[in-house]
Amino acid sequence: MSEPLSILFAGTPQVAVPALRLLAGDPEHFHMAAVLTRPDAPQGRGRRLAPSPVKQAAQELGIPVLESNPRDPSFPEEVKATGATCGAVVAYGRILRQPVLDALDYGWYNLHFSLLPLWRGAAPVQRALWAGDRVTGATVFRLTKGMDEGPILAQSTLEIGPRETSGELLGRLSEDGAQLLAASLQAVSEGRAQPQPQPQGAYETADKISGEDAHIRFDKPAFAVDRQIRACTPEPGAWCLLHEGEGDQGLTLHVLQARPAQADQRAPEGLGPGRLALGKRAVWVGTKSEPLELLQVKAAGKKAMKAADWARGARLSGQAFCD
Repeated sequence: MSEPLSILFAGTPQVAVPALRLLAGDPEHFHMAAVLTRPDAPQGRGRRLAPSPVKQAAQELGIPVLESNPRDPSFPEEVKATGATCGAVVAYGRILRQPVLDALDYGWYNLHFSLLPLWRGAAPVQRALWAGDRVTGATVFRLTKGMDEGPILAQSTLEIGPRETSGELLGRLSEDGAQLLAASLQAVSEGRAQPQPQPQGAYETADKISGEDAHIRFDKPAFAVDRQIRACTPEPGAWCLLHEGEGDQGLTLHVLQARPAQADQRAPEGLGPGRLALGKRAVWVGTKSEPLELLQVKAAGKKAMKAADWARGARLSGQAFCD
């Protein structure tokens, strides 16, 4: 029987943890030489330094952790010193230069949450939801100099749920993708992998979604507003400015859950974009088409709550609107 493949795992957020745990839990095929992750970062209201989810999992599993900067000239030698022969990357968040890619005998393999070459870039799940894609998936490919352009080892597909948020979809993809990554690395170890070049062509890139991108545009049709909210949930969080009347500066209101008005509801008609209508058990906001029902919101300085409960407590005037 061949020796387990010695892996240097690079990842940072929670979405990378399922793959790390799966690989670490299969000592017959994989030896986790070390974990590479981003340095501790300020979190929460107190802005205290906290380890990444991947670092926490690695420490729990007893795997050595590296937090070095991949741009340091000495980093390729540090990589070699781990004894790893193969790199596995899941949402690490930093670019690995060619000397680093060349430091491991088998190379580096990335788990990307799209069906490459579709949605190359930092936010493939969010962009797929926002665009209205019905199917997405995961891809394992060998890292090369170009962004997400390396040859593909394996892909798996997943249908996007009609009310799914990016957080929910990413959670499913992280579990499905972990299995795909493990199978691909085992094929690399056994010499069975046959990477195939990605098709050539012009494809949209999945640019990172900024806080300003998450500012809700109610002058769009309800289906488009709904996609935007689901794509930005939970990060960076869809939001708007709530005004009690014309002329005030507005307060930030985060929309955590919403949906286009249902056919069996008595939703108000003729509601202008951004205008609020309050019912006993529902809160609607106007769009370019039918109203959107707000289901869960979080006002500035308040906890998340049902939109109807929030509206009753806020005692909104009949002139309230969002933009």
